[in-house]
Amino acid sequence: MSIKGYHAHIYFDESELAQAQEFAAAARAAFGVPVGHFHTRPVGPHPRGSCQLTLRADQFGPFASWAVENRGDLTLFVHGLSGDDLADHTRHVIWFGTSEALDLSIFA
Repeated sequence: MSIKGYHAHIYFDESELAQAQEFAAAARAAFGVPVGHFHTRPVGPHPRGSCQLTLRADQFGPFASWAVENRGDLTLFVHGLSGDDLADHTRHVIWFGTSEALDLSIFA
């Protein structure tokens, strides 16, 4: 098994949308990461609004250090990209903030 990169999902509620957008813009400026769509409702396994940042494997360490200092009260769900979606969303994960229950039924 090899982790080829990471997805960092910014979780937000309606009242946190602007903060999430600012965080994503700052991450793009600092790391050049692609910023996905801002979903204002749960999508896939994610329990609430989210936006995906895509990180190369070599960006994870610097991003993690930066995110700890810059996420404010936002929750980030970060998972590895190994090609095994279930493992990526259950075993290859790091939470920045309080962990939340995912809907893993989509991987069955």
